[in-house]
Amino acid sequence: MSTVPAAAQVLAVLRYLAAQAGPVPAAAISRDVGLPRSTTYHLLDTLARDGFVVHLPEERRYGLGVSAFELGSGYSRQAPFQRLARVPLAQLVDRTGYNAHLAVLHGREVIYVIEERPSGRAPLVTEVGVRLPAHLTASGRAVLARLAQAQVRALFPDPSAFVLRHGLGPTSLSALRNLLVEVRRRGYATEEGEVTPGFSSVAAPVLDHSAHPIAGVAVTFPAEEVDPEQQQRIAAEVARTARELSRRIGGVADAPRRPGDLAPSS
Repeated sequence: MSTVPAAAQVLAVLRYLAAQAGPVPAAAISRDVGLPRSTTYHLLDTLARDGFVVHLPEERRYGLGVSAFELGSGYSRQAPFQRLARVPLAQLVDRTGYNAHLAVLHGREVIYVIEERPSGRAPLVTEVGVRLPAHLTASGRAVLARLAQAQVRALFPDPSAFVLRHGLGPTSLSALRNLLVEVRRRGYATEEGEVTPGFSSVAAPVLDHSAHPIAGVAVTFPAEEVDPEQQQRIAAEVARTARELSRRIGGVADAPRRPGDLAPSS
């Protein structure tokens, strides 16, 4: 099936704006999306008329408009991703015997959108609708590890961004970067008592068609019940589920390293 160029350009602009920390100049959109400047202005004018983009004339910048929010709200109401994910997460619970959940990144936090747990297991802090600091959770780290350095830096610009729950976890951008490099090297993320003392988690990212992380799949378990070998097996099952969800949404199972991806800080 052939691609409609104008539609592809509009979607590229909207995706770019959605990934930014704030409104950006048209010149930056043109450069980063790879569009001629005249085409960029025409697209922005059209999107602004329909409310998908808002122009800030004093700042000479563009950001997402109310119509984009309404579109996202419509997605939330229909919850198609959650529907696609629920059965694979239930199967993950069956294979591991522990609580599994799906979380999405929202700013510096993750929001839990699905939790599945086996019979007899108590609910955890990761109930649906709960928000937690992304840099402390395994699911958040799995997603952050797939973002470019500039995106991570925008999310965590100074030490005040690094809140802790129990005195554990990264407290600086360099510490977070090094942790995320290890996540990428290993292929999955972990956390050890940083969210809830006595509990550990492993997580892997769900990737869309452009290898952008849209969610993290995780399993949480009492640390004393799982030895390193068992944790490896759980991590393999989590990664298997993340690949299946990526496939279900038309995404990629994994992706090679790209320019701008995280590298160790010196």
